[in-house]
Amino acid sequence: MQLPLPLQYAIIAVAVAISAWVVARKQFPNALRKARVALALPLLREGRPAWLHAVGRRIAPPPVAPASGCGGCDNCSD
Repeated sequence: MQLPLPLQYAIIAVAVAISAWVVARKQFPNALRKARVALALPLLREGRPAWLHAVGRRIAPPPVAPASGCGGCDNCSD
């Protein structure tokens, strides 16, 4: 039994999208963070519906913890 050709293409497209997401997260974390912020900010503006706010909060990257006092490698041996 063979799957229909459009379904095969859809499965391959999903696999490629997941692979691209994993590569982007591993290789380009800062660029991906900036893109997520750029996508989330318009959705979080005042006057937008609550469901858009929820989508924006979901897209927004998690907050970054403040850097250590020394500004070094965060591998303190104190």
